Amino acid sequence: MSSFSSYKPKKVLFIATRQIGDVLVTTPLISKARELWPEAEFHFMGYRGKLDMLKGNQDIAKIIETSDRPSFGEYLTLFFRLFQRYDLAFITQPSDRAYFYGSVAANKRVGVLGGHPQGLTELDRAKKSKSDKQNAWKKAICLHTVAVDYFHQHVITEKIRLLEAFCKTTADLFSKPISVTPPNGEAITPSIASKLQTTYVVVHPGPLTAYKRWPLAYWQTLITWMVAQGWQVVLSASPAKQDLQLNQDILSLLDDTTRKNVIDTAGQLTIPQAGTLIRTALAYVGVDTSITHLAAACNTPTIALFGPTPPSNFGPWPNGFIGEQPYQLKARSQTVGNITILQGPGECVPCRKAGCDDHVNSHSECLDQLEPTQVIEALQRITQK
Repeated sequence: MSSFSSYKPKKVLFIATRQIGDVLVTTPLISKARELWPEAEFHFMGYRGKLDMLKGNQDIAKIIETSDRPSFGEYLTLFFRLFQRYDLAFITQPSDRAYFYGSVAANKRVGVLGGHPQGLTELDRAKKSKSDKQNAWKKAICLHTVAVDYFHQHVITEKIRLLEAFCKTTADLFSKPISVTPPNGEAITPSIASKLQTTYVVVHPGPLTAYKRWPLAYWQTLITWMVAQGWQVVLSASPAKQDLQLNQDILSLLDDTTRKNVIDTAGQLTIPQAGTLIRTALAYVGVDTSITHLAAACNTPTIALFGPTPPSNFGPWPNGFIGEQPYQLKARSQTVGNITILQGPGECVPCRKAGCDDHVNSHSECLDQLEPTQVIEALQRITQK
C-alpha cells in the first residue's frame, strides 16, 4: 500500500506546458484524480493559446496561462502567483521549466521524467546517461515519478500512473473504462454550417511538422473516392500558414466536380467548434496531430495515419478502453473501438525520429508508402460502404 493512499489534498495544480494535444491527454488523469478527491479544487497551468481543449471541463476551477517564452518579469509574476499555493502539483511534462513551476507551486509533487528511445549505440547510451543525470534533481523533489517510455507505454497510461503514489495498487487505476474528455462544443461559423450536408467526412491533412505529412497526390485520390461515394468532404486546418497552404494545394489537384463537394474550413474554426463539426461527421481521417486525438475523444469513427510515431505511445485513445495499452507497436492496420491506426511498411517503422532525415522538414518513407487503397479499405470497413 502506498504511504500516501490516505492523502487528501485540498488544492491541486496540473501542469502541461506544451502543445494542444499534450493538454488533451491529461484529461483522463484529471478524471481519475477527481474520483480519488471529489472535494479538491483543481487548477490547470499551460501555455497561452494551447488550452482550448479544456473548454468547459467541469473538473477544472481555474486555468493559469503563461507564454511559452516568459520574460523575467513574467517569471517573477508567476512565482508570486504560484508560491506554495497548492498542496500537490502534477508535473505532466519532463521539461525543466515545468518542474520549476511545480517546485514553486506545491510542497508535494509528482512528475513525468524524460527518457530516451531504447537503443544499443554508444550515442544512445551517452544520451541516456546524460538524461539520467538531468533527472536526478527532479526525482529528489518528487514523492513519485514516472519515466517516459516512447515505444511501450502509452502517454495516457504515463499520466495516470502519476496517481500510483495515492492508490493501493496500480491495477486500481486501470480496472475501469478510461476516456478522454473533449472540450464543450461551440456553434460552427455560419458560413461553414450553412454549407454542410447530412453526410460528410472530416479530413485533417496538416500536422504540426512536415515529417508527419501524407503525400498530396494521396489526398487527391482519397478525396476523389469519398466524393464518388456521395459524401461531402470537409477539410480541416489550423490557422497556421502551412496548413492553409496545404489545403489549397490539395484543392488545386481536384477536378471541378470533386471540388464542388469539398468545404475548406481554412482555419476559421476554434478547437471547440472543430469538436462540434467532428461529432456529427460520418468519419474522420487525419494525420498524427492534436485534432485526430480530438476526433477520437468525440467518439467519431477515426482513421489515423501514423509514420515515425509509435501508436503504442501516442495513438489516439479509444474511449472506454480498460487497461494500460490499447495498441501494438507495429501493425499495418489495427482497430480498437472507434479508432483505426494505419502504418506504412518497413522494418524501421516506427522509428520515432523526425522523418528519414531526422529533422522537422524531412519526408517519411513509411508515410510515402502508406497507399490510399489502405485508407479506402479502412473507410469501407468503418462505414460499411
